[in-house]
Amino acid sequence: MNAVYWGLTALCIMGHKETLPREETIEFVMSCWDDEAGAFGAHPEHDAHLHSTLSAIQILLMQDALDRIDIPRVVKFILSLHQPSGVFAGDSFGETDTRFLYCAVSALSLLGQLHLLDGEAKDRTVNYIIRCRNFDGGFGSVIGAESHAAQAALAILDRLNVIDEETLGWWLCERQLPNGGLNGRPEKLEDVCYSFWVLSAMAILDKIPWIDADKLTAFILSAQDLEAGGIADRPGDMADVFHTLFGVAGLSLLGYPGLQDLDPVYCMPADLIEKRGLRRPWKALKRRTA
Repeated sequence: MNAVYWGLTALCIMGHKETLPREETIEFVMSCWDDEAGAFGAHPEHDAHLHSTLSAIQILLMQDALDRIDIPRVVKFILSLHQPSGVFAGDSFGETDTRFLYCAVSALSLLGQLHLLDGEAKDRTVNYIIRCRNFDGGFGSVIGAESHAAQAALAILDRLNVIDEETLGWWLCERQLPNGGLNGRPEKLEDVCYSFWVLSAMAILDKIPWIDADKLTAFILSAQDLEAGGIADRPGDMADVFHTLFGVAGLSLLGYPGLQDLDPVYCMPADLIEKRGLRRPWKALKRRTA
């Protein structure tokens, strides 16, 4: 399911959405429905999970087929995973992580049901994220974990006011290495996927000019497979659909010519998010013409 989302989103940003057959795509998504749980698994006959459920929602939105979803049941599934601490579990087995928290918040927002996570429940969610904040301005995936790039839930919840934007912006821009690539944590290798994870946070904070955009663009392009197509995690490695999406997404935020605008909060086509009235403040680099 997630791979279909990655591929479809990349195609949308490149202006070739029609390449993926609409009906076959929708049929696959619906074949992953877990009727017992009321949500979607990663593959037919797999248990429902928040991550694959978000991907299913995103795919069906891009294919204008959200009416295929039993929204009340999906919302019930999502809210059932909300923990007393404010974080969300990914599924019934109980693993918790702020990535699952983002999946829940994003899915509820895309379904037009974010109001159901309000009041005390919203406060608990925001407070959990605050408790994951570290001295360097970044946020860990759980309380006490080291800072890791990519936390957009606060933008959807309209609570960016709890962030130290200058310190976080500095931590994010320090993720750029001498070769132009970005890593997700200190002392890690560069990876094309962080061209989105880091840049999306910087776009939300209006801090993209703090990095060397030309060097990052060159790094992403150097990871292409010029024969078979696609983008790898770094030059010389095997291309895959995951890194292809996040490489294309990074290039879109960098204003690369010929691409469509990408919303960094939802990692979906910006015009679709605009139409649903969900746009949050963010700023990418101006689209170049050549």
